Amino acid sequence: MELSLEEAQNYALENNRTLKNASIDVLKSQASHWQSVASMLPQISAKADYSNYCGYEMNFGMMAIPMNPYGTLGVTASMAFSGAQVVAVQISKIAQRMSDISLKMTEQETKDQVKTLYYSALVMEQTVELLNRNLDNMKELYKYTEESVKVGIAEQTDADQLLIQLSTMRTSIFSSATSLEMVYNSLRLQLGVDVNTEIVLTQNIDDLLNAEAAFALVSEEFILDNNYNYQLLKENTNLSKKQLNAQKWSTGPQLSAYYNYSAKTYFGKDEGMNMTPPNMVGVSVSVPLFSSLGKNKAIQAAKYDYEKQLNSMKETEDALRIQHRQLCYNLETALQTYDTQKQNIDVTQRVFNNISNKYEVGAAASLDLTNAGTNLISAQSSYVQALMELVNAQIALEQLLNK
Repeated sequence: MELSLEEAQNYALENNRTLKNASIDVLKSQASHWQSVASMLPQISAKADYSNYCGYEMNFGMMAIPMNPYGTLGVTASMAFSGAQVVAVQISKIAQRMSDISLKMTEQETKDQVKTLYYSALVMEQTVELLNRNLDNMKELYKYTEESVKVGIAEQTDADQLLIQLSTMRTSIFSSATSLEMVYNSLRLQLGVDVNTEIVLTQNIDDLLNAEAAFALVSEEFILDNNYNYQLLKENTNLSKKQLNAQKWSTGPQLSAYYNYSAKTYFGKDEGMNMTPPNMVGVSVSVPLFSSLGKNKAIQAAKYDYEKQLNSMKETEDALRIQHRQLCYNLETALQTYDTQKQNIDVTQRVFNNISNKYEVGAAASLDLTNAGTNLISAQSSYVQALMELVNAQIALEQLLNK
């Protein structure tokens, strides 16, 4: 499958299994909310039964009263209402909003992980390609050196040094290729595709990197309410407040009402005596009077939890503002480092090519060539690290700003 970065992110949003579970959690929270609402709505139940005394007769002196079979049908409608139930509905609504925010956070994290893996794969492919080109060049130089040793114009140590350099470069290529496959496996996992699915990335690093967009992030205003973590924290604070209210309402009255309909039918030649009223209505009010200070202490504990949550919220606000400043510094530094390492790898590659050409005509020693090859591998590693630091710094700031 061929994917641009945007296509890969969209595909992950539709197929990522972690994201699917987050969507299920939203549906689950909706069901829990309506479960709380339903507790305040009328509850209706019906009951039917049949009784047979198997011909038994009740004797009162000279009079026998037959116990005929009979059946009853009853329908009961009841409803209970209290302040605690209202608060429970409000709490379930908060839980539903928190699930929605968590889903959005998971979507953002999924897109960011796909972006990181996409960049990583491109960088590793570029690394392997560069190392393979240099390996081919080193092979030619080694072949040339071996022939020079045979005719006596070069020493065996020169060939040995190049052979070590070849082995080092092959090891680097193998390590990079292994890392590349691991990156693709992680990308397959994020996309929710089979492990054997071949993925082709249709964009390159130059298409995706945008220094101007990165600098624009640094100057963008940080709005706390746009941050998903802060949104969750606010909902947690609201939840703590509602839990305090729930404890307070546990000492409040509870109103309940019911209606009962009952019908009784006898099966036999003699009609029995029916003392069951067909309709009944009842209302009751329950008020807690004394709980040995248990509920009062529960209210105090909930109040302390709410105060702690308010303190945590204030501390998090300050921490997020500090984090914003630090992430801006990190991104600016990463941009400068990336620019430096990009120039460094270009210069190191040209130095390696220049020394290779000189070596072929005898104007450079094998040690110079070996050092140039080592410097090139080191520069490539530094470039990869700088690029990934830039990507991670940009993603971290985008997450904070909810971009």
